[in-house]
Amino acid sequence: MSLKAKLQQDLKEALRQRDEVRKRVLRMALTAIKNAEVEARGELTEDQILTLLQKEAKKREETLEALAGADRPDLVAQERAELEVLRSYLPRQLSREEIEAAAREVIAQVGASGPRDIGKVMGPLMAQLRGRADGRLVNQVVRELLG
Repeated sequence: MSLKAKLQQDLKEALRQRDEVRKRVLRMALTAIKNAEVEARGELTEDQILTLLQKEAKKREETLEALAGADRPDLVAQERAELEVLRSYLPRQLSREEIEAAAREVIAQVGASGPRDIGKVMGPLMAQLRGRADGRLVNQVVRELLG
């Protein structure tokens, strides 16, 4: 079953169960997919849908960071709930140790030796970790290893 079909199926289930948070998030995700398909003038691939969902999750994370200092526990709880729904459709994120191991492999493959070789490492590494690791964290790990 494609990811889009799974989202549509889960939306029907959320409607039946009257799960307001899940319903709201799934409708938002399906609308974003539909808008992207209209813009692309065709169906999106699974990778493109995953990227869209990751962007939406990233928005929620940034909102949570912005709300960290605010005294709005209701908004924080709502954003966390929405983020959890989105994360349930994303692949498991790699730990720092797993990213570090993958980075060491790529560094050895390309023969990188110092900070000026970060570009050589980041391209192949991000292609390998696409969707499973945050780019900022990967960059930080590579900088530490080459620094």
